[in-house]
Amino acid sequence: MHIEQQLRFAKTLAGIYDNYEQAQSNPKDFARINIVFRPLPWEIFKGPGFYSEQYYDYAKWNPYRQGIHRLKIKDQSFVVENFDFGDKERLAGSGRNPELLESLDISSLNSRCGCAMHFTEASDGKYIGTVEPGKKCFIPRDGTITYLVSEVEVDETNWISRDRGFDPESDQPKWGSEHGPLRFKRIESFSELITSDWILKKET
Repeated sequence: MHIEQQLRFAKTLAGIYDNYEQAQSNPKDFARINIVFRPLPWEIFKGPGFYSEQYYDYAKWNPYRQGIHRLKIKDQSFVVENFDFGDKERLAGSGRNPELLESLDISSLNSRCGCAMHFTEASDGKYIGTVEPGKKCFIPRDGTITYLVSEVEVDETNWISRDRGFDPESDQPKWGSEHGPLRFKRIESFSELITSDWILKKET
């Protein structure tokens, strides 16, 4: 895959997203949430990667979801791998305060097998992502194990996502939005941090 395609996808992901409009128009069904996808220093993976967090707008320092991600290319897909990591509290807020990422313990990274997101370019500048097939991305919820079905649509201005959990035995839904996907608008871009060197730099 050409580096220009990789750059464009990475620039599309990188930013801060807010579902303010959705929460304002339907506060009963949708809380106001921010999603942050911040490029990591190249040295973390010796290649392109991201730190992500999601939090309620009133709790910027207390994200309910955090992730470390490595960006890879497989065939004609962009693969966003997922990693768990230790001492999450110390990195809380890194989305808006990148200096906190200096405390990331690289040795604590642990691949979340089965949880990579696979993105393809559906149309010019619009990408569709789904969690990798196999029903192996397990999420504990309310004392039981569920598998994650995650769907994302992202372009230069929008991030639309829906996460749901299903019972591994019956495939019956166990959790997730009953009112449809979350609809975010990009409020800040980190695209200036995405360069060809960040994609292709060689270790010296």
